[in-house]
Amino acid sequence: MQQREQISVFDMFKIGIGPSSSHTLGPWRAAQQFVNLLKDREALDDVVQLQILLYGSLAKTGKGHGTDIAILLGLSGDDPVTFEVDKIDTKIAEITNSHKLHLGGLRYIDFSVANDLLYLFAESLPFHPNGVTFQAFLKDETAISGTYYSIGGGFVVKEGEQSTHRTEVDLPFPIDTAGDLLHWCRKTGLKISEVVMENELAWRSEQETRKGVLDIFRVMQECMYRGCHTAGYLPGGLNVARRASKLNKRLVKGIAYNDYNSWVDAMRQTGHGFQNILDWVSCFALAVNEENASFGRVVTAPTNGAAGVIPAVLQYFISFCDGFSEEKIIQFLFVASEIGSIFKKGATISAAMGGCQAEIGVSSAMAAAALTECLGGSQRQVLMAAEIAMEHHLGMTCDPIGGLVQVPCIERNTMGAIKAITASQLALQSNPDKAKVSLDAVVKTMWQTAQDMNSKYKETADGGLAINIPISLPEC
Repeated sequence: MQQREQISVFDMFKIGIGPSSSHTLGPWRAAQQFVNLLKDREALDDVVQLQILLYGSLAKTGKGHGTDIAILLGLSGDDPVTFEVDKIDTKIAEITNSHKLHLGGLRYIDFSVANDLLYLFAESLPFHPNGVTFQAFLKDETAISGTYYSIGGGFVVKEGEQSTHRTEVDLPFPIDTAGDLLHWCRKTGLKISEVVMENELAWRSEQETRKGVLDIFRVMQECMYRGCHTAGYLPGGLNVARRASKLNKRLVKGIAYNDYNSWVDAMRQTGHGFQNILDWVSCFALAVNEENASFGRVVTAPTNGAAGVIPAVLQYFISFCDGFSEEKIIQFLFVASEIGSIFKKGATISAAMGGCQAEIGVSSAMAAAALTECLGGSQRQVLMAAEIAMEHHLGMTCDPIGGLVQVPCIERNTMGAIKAITASQLALQSNPDKAKVSLDAVVKTMWQTAQDMNSKYKETADGGLAINIPISLPEC
C-alpha cells in the first residue's frame, strides 16, 4: 500500500491523453521527470544513447495501452495536457523512421525504437507492477539511470522516494479515512464539498481552484461531446465499432442543436422516462471511453480506463436533475475527488495492483457520493452511497482483450455509471444508522481483495476475457 499523502482535487482529476492513466499518462510523466533529472545534473548535452526498460504490466500490455508512444513523446519534451492529439501518429512515425529522438525538445540523439525500448515480459519490480527504468549513457562512458513507478491515476513515484512530489501544507482538515472526513463534517457542520474547498485553499486561492475545476469539467464536456459525434472504428486491431454517435443520433430524434448547451436542451426534450435516461447515461459513458481508446484528450477520473463514469453521472445530473450551474458542477467534482483520495490512501486506484475494482469500482463510488450530496443527501448518506457502489464492484478483475482499453473496459464504464446512480438513490432513501457496512470497511476489504487477486487478473492480459476471446473475433 502506498504511503498516505495529501491529495488535491487536481491530483485526482488530471487532464491528459488516452488510453490509460497508469500505462500512458504515468509513463509520459515519468519520461518528463527523467529528462528533468538529466537537466538538473547538466547531462542532457552529454547523452549519446538512451534505453528504456519496461517491466511487469507495463511490458505485458504496454503496446495496447500506448506506453511506448507516451514515453517517446515525454522524452521529446511534449506535454499530455497541451500536445495536439491529431499529431501523435506523425510524431511517432518521424521518431521511428528517422531513428532520432529530440531529447527534451532540445537536441537530437540516435535512437532505435526496436532496440532501445525494451519489453521485459518476464521481469517485474517489487514495489509496483508498473515499473520503467530509463538509462542514459554519456560521452564519458558513465551512465545516469532512474526507475519510476506508475501507481495509477497518472501518479508517479521515483524509486527511493516516498511520495508523488505534492508540496506538504498545513491542511485545516487532514483526512486519511472516511471516518476522518465524517469527524470534520460533524465538528464543523460543513458539507463534504465545503471541507474540500477549505483544504484546497491551503494550496491556492478560491478563484484559482474554481477556475481549475471548471477547466477540468470543460475537458470532460468536450470529450463527451466529441465522442457523441464521432463515428468509425477504434484503433488497435480489435475492429471495435464506436457506438456513442449512433446512439446519440437515435436518442435526439432529429431535434436540432449546434453546440453543447443546445445539445443539453435537446436531451431534455427527449423525455425523462427510465429507459430513455438509461440509454443517455450509457451514451455519455461510451462517448468518453471511445475517445479515450482513440488517444483522445480525457480527464483521469480517477483513471483513464474509468474516465467515463464520473462525466456520465455528472451529465445525467446536469441534463435530467437540473444541475447545470457552475456551483453544482464544482460541488460534484469536489465530493468525487475526496472519495477517490480516500480509496487511494487506504487501498489503490491502480488496476495493475487491484484489478478493475480499483478503477471502475472507485469511479462508481466517487460518482455515487458526488451525486448524493448534489441531490441533497446528508454527509452520512454521501458516504453510504460510495460504500454501496464499491461493495458491488468488489473482486472485479482487469482482463483487457489484446491489452487494449476497449473490451470489456468501455462497457464497464456504462455499468459503473448506472450502479453509481442506483447507489445514490438507495442511499437517499435509506437511514445510514441502519447500515451494516461502512465505507472504511469497504476500502479495507477492497485492498485485501486486491492483495489476494491473482496477478493474471491485474491488467496483464494473462487471464479472463483476455485469453478466452480471440482478437480475431468481432466485438461481443
